Amino acid sequence: MIYHTGILLGRIKSIHGREGTVAVKLEKSFIEKIPEMESVFLEIEGKAVPFFISESEYKGGDILKIRFGYYDTFEKICEFKGCRVFLDSGIEQSGPTDNQVNIEGFKVKLHDGSLAGTVTELIENPGQLLIKIETEEGKELLCPLHEDLIIKIDRKNRTIYMDLPEGLWEIN
Repeated sequence: MIYHTGILLGRIKSIHGREGTVAVKLEKSFIEKIPEMESVFLEIEGKAVPFFISESEYKGGDILKIRFGYYDTFEKICEFKGCRVFLDSGIEQSGPTDNQVNIEGFKVKLHDGSLAGTVTELIENPGQLLIKIETEEGKELLCPLHEDLIIKIDRKNRTIYMDLPEGLWEIN
């Protein structure tokens, strides 16, 4: 999941309902041409933050309704109003998977090809998502789920490829 500022989907115009749905005013190039999306990046305080999409609804026009995984109340999403929404540069044009939000059970591989472990939980912190990784030795590690650390997400093989900074495992 690589953030690319050149692929602006639109801007969050309003909050729709109380269940965590946002209304995205689409850029002209995406009207009537909505790509298949698993995730997007919201620009929050100048930084790109990845969000997995749990539901989306498009009925034509210039508004796309999106609901983000783990953000299911008005209170959790009200701060997103006005944020720009970017697509990741690796948009897959295939059909959606059965569960586009749940990454539990995904293997985490490091940039050198070694296996870090398996994702056992997605933890929501204000402004940052964390994943709990269980190593083969049974140790639990917390790791930020941040676009700068993700090389790619391979949903077909249930693997997340990451480039983690040195010393991250030692602070856990």
